[in-house]
Amino acid sequence: MTRPIEVKPRNGFRLWLRFADGAEGVVDLSRLAGRGVFRCWANADAFEAVRVAEHGAVVWGDDVELCPDALYLKVTGKAVDEVMPGAAQLLCNA
Repeated sequence: MTRPIEVKPRNGFRLWLRFADGAEGVVDLSRLAGRGVFRCWANADAFEAVRVAEHGAVVWGDDVELCPDALYLKVTGKAVDEVMPGAAQLLCNA
């Protein structure tokens, strides 16, 4: 999968992302805000400290990270099979 190369926080717990293949868009994370490890976003400065880590995850500090693959699927609206052909078959055989 392609990795994010740029991330910017937006109002309402949303992120704008750009990926290495040129795909870009906004992901709404408001359903996560205030829950579990995402309680840290109660401080607006904490949410705005988002960045792309060297390994490609979208992170806040050292404690919270989101999977870049899941974010790519959300941004593009693609299904797993479209970007990872054969992935479903691998899971069935596991």
